[in-house]
Amino acid sequence: MGNPVVHFEIGCKDSEKTQAFYSDLFDWKVEAHGPAAMITTGGTGGIDGHFTNLGHEPHNYTLVYMHVDDIGGYISKAEGLGGSTVVPETEVPGMGWFAWVKDPEGTTFGL
Repeated sequence: MGNPVVHFEIGCKDSEKTQAFYSDLFDWKVEAHGPAAMITTGGTGGIDGHFTNLGHEPHNYTLVYMHVDDIGGYISKAEGLGGSTVVPETEVPGMGWFAWVKDPEGTTFGL
């Protein structure tokens, strides 16, 4: 059945300003959640995401996350196909796990 896109992330330097821009533009609802701000898009069939300020490069980016059943296994598979790990499998307390991977051309995506 594949691995659907289940989440997105928008990185920024000024989280407050970025939240206001997207909220005003798309009528997204935003709620603070630790260092991030969770986004509810409210669209039928749409996915939700979050804003974050990493405090370091990259500051401005957009990332999509694919649902997988075994993050470590998919990291290994991606590396075997010429990709590389950017952020290893990492726990977000109370939320789950994620990782960032680059494809062979350097595009970063999340698991």
